[in-house]
Amino acid sequence: MPIYRFGVVVVGTGVAGATAALAAAEAGIEVALLTKASPEETNTLYAQGGVAAALSPADSLAAHAADTLAVGCGLSERAAVESIVRDGPTAIATLEKRGALWDRRPDGCFDLSREGGHSHPRVVHARGDATGREIQQALGAAAQAHPRITVFPDTFTLDLLCANDGRVVGVLVRTARGELAVFSGGAVVMATGGAGQLYRETTNPAIATGDGVAMGFRAGAAVRDLEFFQFHPTLLYIAGAARVLISEIVRGAGGVLRDRRGVRFMERVPGAELAPRDVVSRAIFERMVATQDTSVYLDLSGMNGDPHTLFPGISRVCRYFGIDIARDPVPVRPGAHYMIGGLETDLEGRTTVPGLWAVGECASSGIHGANRMGSNSLLEGLVLGERTGLSAAEEAQGKGIQDWRVRAPRAAVAAPDGMRVNIQDVTYSLKSLMWRQMGLERTGAQIEDALQKIRLWSRAVRELGASEPATWELVNLLGVAHLASLSALVRAESRGVHYRTDHPTTQPAWCAHTRCVPVFEEGHIAEVVVARVPLESELPVAGA
Repeated sequence: MPIYRFGVVVVGTGVAGATAALAAAEAGIEVALLTKASPEETNTLYAQGGVAAALSPADSLAAHAADTLAVGCGLSERAAVESIVRDGPTAIATLEKRGALWDRRPDGCFDLSREGGHSHPRVVHARGDATGREIQQALGAAAQAHPRITVFPDTFTLDLLCANDGRVVGVLVRTARGELAVFSGGAVVMATGGAGQLYRETTNPAIATGDGVAMGFRAGAAVRDLEFFQFHPTLLYIAGAARVLISEIVRGAGGVLRDRRGVRFMERVPGAELAPRDVVSRAIFERMVATQDTSVYLDLSGMNGDPHTLFPGISRVCRYFGIDIARDPVPVRPGAHYMIGGLETDLEGRTTVPGLWAVGECASSGIHGANRMGSNSLLEGLVLGERTGLSAAEEAQGKGIQDWRVRAPRAAVAAPDGMRVNIQDVTYSLKSLMWRQMGLERTGAQIEDALQKIRLWSRAVRELGASEPATWELVNLLGVAHLASLSALVRAESRGVHYRTDHPTTQPAWCAHTRCVPVFEEGHIAEVVVARVPLESELPVAGA
């Protein structure tokens, strides 16, 4: 098996991974940048809104932090929020130096938008509603051009490799030629994005299968707050068509939500259309049930300015389906959008396993709490991507290749001869199950039933072995679904995006994180321990 030696191995080419790779390379380290698809096919590419940063005289770092903490419903770590927000303006400037072109007003100032939960316009965007594409192209070009970064497209990372002391020392991959290979590194960075493909209705591309979280957990890393999965309120909903995100900036510019009778139903909700995403999503869901409709409708006819000019990407997609966004109501409904929980990290990307870093959507840094505020995710990817790359580069100095092994779930009983598992059927069944029983609303009974099915499918799929990418992705999705459901079952309250109709109130005792930790026996995961962990701000001070 070929072994490729690099100082730092980064898995994922989106905003967080590309930024981390550039930071490590600029620190003098040779970097392998791996992606299972093409380098530009990332969640970042599809981001429409922008990057949140306090850049106007009317705004402030304190206001940005306060808004983030409020939307986080008590679970955002104050130190993480203040630290990331503080570096936002610098991150915007750094990305501009790397080639990103931000939208500006005629006077040269940033053209700032406002999204839900923000008290001020502070969202920097590019090409109207194509911010993610601008960021991806700028960072991708910079990474491709850097002499110390080698990009490996179509390279599927199967698992992390651990030394005998448990330290992560590399990754096992299937290369673009279909061969198994090892990439060793003094530090490994997971920047694999989220797990939106867990749900039938999602804004995420097909690549979002939770790979980084699943691999990190199999290597022994703690996972935090996976019960919190954010649903975006407004996906373009046309039966039979792919779901397309209708950005929050549309509502920020004056778009309003109406039901099938034309009634604007958000007027009496604090914040109206710009209330936090969990509030808007549940309001839409409730109105769909009340009106027995498959969607509600976004009305752009009364906004200032021409919607076609303001939102060219959305206009183009809707026009394809015969919808004139300046005149016609746009059918929308909620869909899975962002995985708030992930591998537990500090503010330099370190996980609980030596040698392993994580950043971006696959990480839980503490900023988002129980509900992410719009456009804070690209901010987190830029700020912590830079720090993670520098921290991993420092760790990689002088590290060489070591003996390795793969930790894995406990093997199941061999399947009977002739038994086959339909991967596509299990994948669709999982997505439907998660949408019904781990979606916008949940109950303990629904979650327990989901866990039984997830465990059954996991045992069946595990017997197939590593035969094809669709199987590996399903294994990872099942792993994340299991951890998310365990966490949701333990959290017997409603908070942020986690809403249990059997426990509809927020409980002060649950102002804490959930943490899942694997327990190994003979190198295999024997069980998962789920614990309630106080926020960092609530922990006792050492020596006090």
